[in-house]
Amino acid sequence: MVVNKALPLVPGDYAPTDLVVVGGYEVRAALADPLSRMLAAAAAEGVGLELRSGFRSAAYQEQVHADWTGRLGEPRADEVSARPGHSEHQTGLAVDVGSSSAPACDFEACFEQTAEGRWVAARAGEFGFLVRYTAANQAVTGYAPEGWHLRYVGTDLVAEMRARGVTTLEELFGLPGGPDYR
Repeated sequence: MVVNKALPLVPGDYAPTDLVVVGGYEVRAALADPLSRMLAAAAAEGVGLELRSGFRSAAYQEQVHADWTGRLGEPRADEVSARPGHSEHQTGLAVDVGSSSAPACDFEACFEQTAEGRWVAARAGEFGFLVRYTAANQAVTGYAPEGWHLRYVGTDLVAEMRARGVTTLEELFGLPGGPDYR
């Protein structure tokens, strides 16, 4: 399932039926174990990786996007927040992680420089997660870098992407992406 500005969820109010709770947030059942193992591995290495967000309903995503629009205006908000029906969080396959060592960097560019951000960049793939929005793939995804936004795809797909030298699901599957909603 690929969701982006060009490929909305159908129906727009889609909600998965297999949500479970991990760390206080709802996620799809398929990623519950890998997510728990990733958090435990980080903790075992002294890295304070914490969940900050999981599944979001279309209604909640509308509130999130409206908040960003109110603060930044719609063009800039569209670079940092998905519109409802276009959010990976709505699939239940995306999580946002944060830093217990530097919580001021949660949801900020400086997250990538925290111990948690560096750990995620280096190790999330081992558990089947992609850092979905990076500076290198912004033209394809249409979103500003978010080192905290992880999309579960499974370890096999992570390995295939690495072997093929692609960094986005759009490139892997030959799907449209881009900076604008269609």
